Amino acid sequence: MLRYTLRQLEYFVAVGEAGSIARASERINVSSPSISAAIAQLEQEFGLPLFVRQHAQGLSLTQGGRQMMEQARLVLREAAAMNDIAGDIAGKVRGPLSVGCLLTFAQLVLPGLRRGFEARYPEVRLRQVELNQVELFSALRRSEIDLALTYDLDVPADLQFTGLVRLPPIALMGTGHPLAGRDAVSIEELKDHPMVLLDLPLSADYFLSFFDAVGGKPVIAERTRDMAVMRSLVANDFGYSIANVRPLSDSAPDGNPVRCVPITGAVRPLRMGFLTAQDADRSNAVRAFIEYGSDLVRAGKLARIGGEPIVPA
Repeated sequence: MLRYTLRQLEYFVAVGEAGSIARASERINVSSPSISAAIAQLEQEFGLPLFVRQHAQGLSLTQGGRQMMEQARLVLREAAAMNDIAGDIAGKVRGPLSVGCLLTFAQLVLPGLRRGFEARYPEVRLRQVELNQVELFSALRRSEIDLALTYDLDVPADLQFTGLVRLPPIALMGTGHPLAGRDAVSIEELKDHPMVLLDLPLSADYFLSFFDAVGGKPVIAERTRDMAVMRSLVANDFGYSIANVRPLSDSAPDGNPVRCVPITGAVRPLRMGFLTAQDADRSNAVRAFIEYGSDLVRAGKLARIGGEPIVPA
């Protein structure tokens, strides 16, 4: 007879991931004494220590604890799958849903999308994570996330993309830039000016491919992996940059103004949409999330980021 519960396993995994009971308590909103008691009961039941208690550094998993935590995750995933099956049979949208999002536009799109979806489907427990494109591919393959909101950028054959919005590239520049007053600019006109490159996996290759097409190279003055830092560098005249999502504000995080100028010529737009595993069985929650995103596009709720809808009205 099993003398431990799924709840205790959840607390165990939370502590193992957080590295301390206090941080796990904040993350899952459960009191520290309850978590401590659950860990002690598991250690007694299994007959082995799961953690090494280090006063200054929190808790570290023992060798046995690491193996048990890996198995606990499998048990919890299988238990969640039973809920999904029950929901699918009953036609209900409920259970856990893990959504990944490309970190360059997560702050512009995902919180609002999540808030509306959770209001419509209160029985869904949604978790979000922000990753770069390569990390999203890996997370989907390892079933760490159920779906991702991202671009159709070098999508592998084993993953399936559902487009929502087509987003052509735009140039971002400070108001003092020589090209800031233009209605549109070409890559030829940009290539001799200093560039602030958003240097993320696959994204950087996409931006740099524009210059290969015109037989030139950009003058890369600055590199950053952070969208907000890129906008502030641009606003302070360290150079122009290229993006596909239009910022919601005409100001950088430091308050300085930023101009968005369309790029003309043969520059490939990106599509924003949902990415899932090719042959994965989609739960009701996954299907509902994709449909909800499509509804927002049809209603024009994503128009503020620019581009044109792909989803038919």
